This record gives sequence, C-alpha cells and structure tokens, in this order.
Amino acid sequence: MSLSLGSIVELLGGELHGDSGLTIEGLSALETASPQHLSFLSHPRYQSQLATSKAACVIVSPEMRAIALSRGACIVTDQPYLYFARVTQLWKKSLPPAAVRPQVHPSAVIDADAFVHPLARIGALCVVERGARIGADTVLKSRVSVGEDCVIGERCLLHPGVVIGADGFGFAPNAGTWEKIEQLGAVRIGNDVEIGANTCIDRGALQDTVIEDGVKLDNLIQIGHNVHIGKHSALAGCVGVAGSATIGAHCTLGGGAIVLGHLALADEVNISAASVVTRSIRKPGHYTGLFPIDDNAAWEKNAASLKHLHSLRDRIRALEDKLTTPPGITDARRKRDRP
Repeated sequence: MSLSLGSIVELLGGELHGDSGLTIEGLSALETASPQHLSFLSHPRYQSQLATSKAACVIVSPEMRAIALSRGACIVTDQPYLYFARVTQLWKKSLPPAAVRPQVHPSAVIDADAFVHPLARIGALCVVERGARIGADTVLKSRVSVGEDCVIGERCLLHPGVVIGADGFGFAPNAGTWEKIEQLGAVRIGNDVEIGANTCIDRGALQDTVIEDGVKLDNLIQIGHNVHIGKHSALAGCVGVAGSATIGAHCTLGGGAIVLGHLALADEVNISAASVVTRSIRKPGHYTGLFPIDDNAAWEKNAASLKHLHSLRDRIRALEDKLTTPPGITDARRKRDRP
C-alpha cells in the first residue's frame, strides 16, 4: 500500500513543498515516523518533535512553513489536523478490498418486526429487537444490541458491545425497598453518528432519549434516560450523563467528565476532562471543575482547608466591615446594610 505525495495533494489540495513523486508507505505520529511515512503537526507546542522527526513529509499550517521547510518536504494547509483526517480516509479507501461478507451475519438475531435497511450491515452476534429501525449504510459491529422500538439513522457506526435502549435507571422508594418505574420511551439516533465500544444509551422513561445528527461518542460512555444531545457534539471516553440532562450542539466533554441529571448545557460548551458539571451552563465557553492532583499529604491539607472556606469568608467580611464602617455604627446595622 502506497500513495505519492502528488496524488494526495491532487485529491485533497494543499501546498506541496517537495518531490511530488515521493512515495508514502504509511501514516504516523511525528515521534515514531520513519522516512517512508507522512505525519502532521497540529499544534505549535509540538514543533520540537518536528525538528527531529524522520517523516518523509509533514502536514503543517502556514505559520509552521519555514520550520518545516528547514527539515524537509511538507504540505501546507490551513487546518493540518483536518487534512490529516482526510488523508486517513483516503488511505483506508485505497486499501485492498476486504473479502465480501453478508450484509447480515448469520449469527445475528433480528426480530421479524424490526426493519433493517438493505444497505445496512449487521455484524456477528448482534441483536435487533422488535420495532427497531436501522437506516441505510449504518454498520453495527459485533455484539451490538438495539432494543425494541429504537431508531438508528443513516451512515451510523456502532462499535462492538454498544447497547442501545436498555432500561433507564428509574426506581421509586417504597418502605425501604425499590419499586421499578417502567421505561416506556425509546432511543432515537440521527444520521452520521458514531458510538464507541461498550457505550450504553438508555431508553427514555416516558419520552425518548435523543442523539442528534453527527454526534460522536467514545468508548465506555453512559447516557442516561431522556438525555438529549445536540448536533455534532463529541464526548470522550468514560463520560457519564445522568438522566434528563440536555447537551447543546457543538459541545465537547473531555474524558471522565460527569453531567448531573436535569441540567442543561448551551451550544458550544466545552467541558474539561474529569470535571463534574453541577449546574446548568447557559453561555458558550470552556469550563473546568477539577481539583489538581498532588502528593497525598499536601492534598489532604488542601482538602481540609477547603472545608473551612465558608467560615474564613465570614471572618474576612467581618474584618472588612470593621475597617470600612465609620465609628458609632452598630454590628446590627452593619449586617442590615450589607448587600
């Protein structure tokens, strides 16, 4: 498998500096690339790796052109990371065709009352239950389960072990025990959605859980019942979204982030990894709720100090009042007049 630099630029654009006939035999990161590989520089902070990289050619932004040229061949483009993504797509399309496989693997179990589009592909050991619908060009890898009445749109990709439409976590307390709340909704997934391995999306309690077009979910994500995720949002591995939360369009959630139930995130909200969202966020922006890691002894001291912040605030305000209040004003009036 190989592609020339000239053929890549002819198909994808970009400004080539170097031999158009140079053959690329693989794609790789800067630090591991060999003289037969194409690589990319997505952020200026990694330019030290660029200087020492053995890659045959590197995809860079216009700002990195001079540095890249001092090293060797390069392709200059406004969005190097996006360009590299498209190179990977081109590379995959150029691979030798795989052996012809049936659209539906013989081991898959599909209910007679389910609908699977003739252009969909269902992998080994998948289960598609009654009333479920699978759209055109959607691929279910092995061991995917689609619960009853759930809908998956077109051109979706569900990786091994995904579960769509398990019961949401709903129980009512009853004299020390738990009474199950039947989950009567379903899951509706739009077009061009990708869902990573072993991710679970629960069916709604009354209304449907909704995943809009273009959403990308990583591995091991839990989406609770009645959650609504807007178009083209992306959630990294181990994110948990509790029931009835709403995530807007074009949001990103870093790995391990948690969104508590019944909260809402506006469009274009970015949540840092391992953050816990404890309130609704109404404005676009980048938000972080993370206590930095430290050696355990220092962490325990800082954690103990946090417990006293409220009382320290009151003591500071009392001192400020004494410093700023004119003589003769009583404590009772100070407290009454405080905003």
